[in-house]
Amino acid sequence: MLDWSSRSDAVTSRLDELFGDLPKKLDVPQVADLLGMTKKGVYQWIHQGTIPAYKLGATWIILRDELRDAIASGSNLAQEIASDQHAQDDAEDHAD
Repeated sequence: MLDWSSRSDAVTSRLDELFGDLPKKLDVPQVADLLGMTKKGVYQWIHQGTIPAYKLGATWIILRDELRDAIASGSNLAQEIASDQHAQDDAEDHAD
């Protein structure tokens, strides 16, 4: 049986390493560089709500921790953990 908790902790730890040295506020070029995307792609994700961001005047600000959390919540590992937990909960409900 897989230990989902330790896998989830490992992903969170890796994200913390990736984001640890970054400033608390990021701009679009920084996010594009971090994610290996174009600035246009980052703007598209901002407008779609994929990347949480705040607009001040003509400038978009992305908060480092919110971006990290958004990436973590979109992880396919997080979905696998949730599915596994639901299956486990269902099995326990039927055992009663």
